[in-house]
Amino acid sequence: MNWVVLLVLVGSGGRIKGDPTKGEAIYARCQACHALDYDRTGPHHCGVVGRKAGTVKDFQYSEAMKKSGLTWNVKTLDRFLSAPTEVVPGTAMTYAGVPDPQERADLIAWLAQQKCKEPK
Repeated sequence: MNWVVLLVLVGSGGRIKGDPTKGEAIYARCQACHALDYDRTGPHHCGVVGRKAGTVKDFQYSEAMKKSGLTWNVKTLDRFLSAPTEVVPGTAMTYAGVPDPQERADLIAWLAQQKCKEPK
């Protein structure tokens, strides 16, 4: 039997359950710049949940990201992924974001369950 881990985002609209199976498909949008296990144009996402923003070793972050003070958790990822340049003005990530709250919840649920190798 396969068990699916669901994360819950709590916001003003109530509870939204993230489906990691759907999140994997949404992650395809991120792969133009990111990968799980190695840095590309953007930093790797392996271990992103719980990591302090701007701290992947040897990745060249914008000063804005390094000084953001964010730690990536469900709440901060949800906020950032909704509008990256508004949440961290000056970020090098120019992607417009994921406007749909359910898609963000699904994506975050998928990222949170990834077991990754050390980055290359």
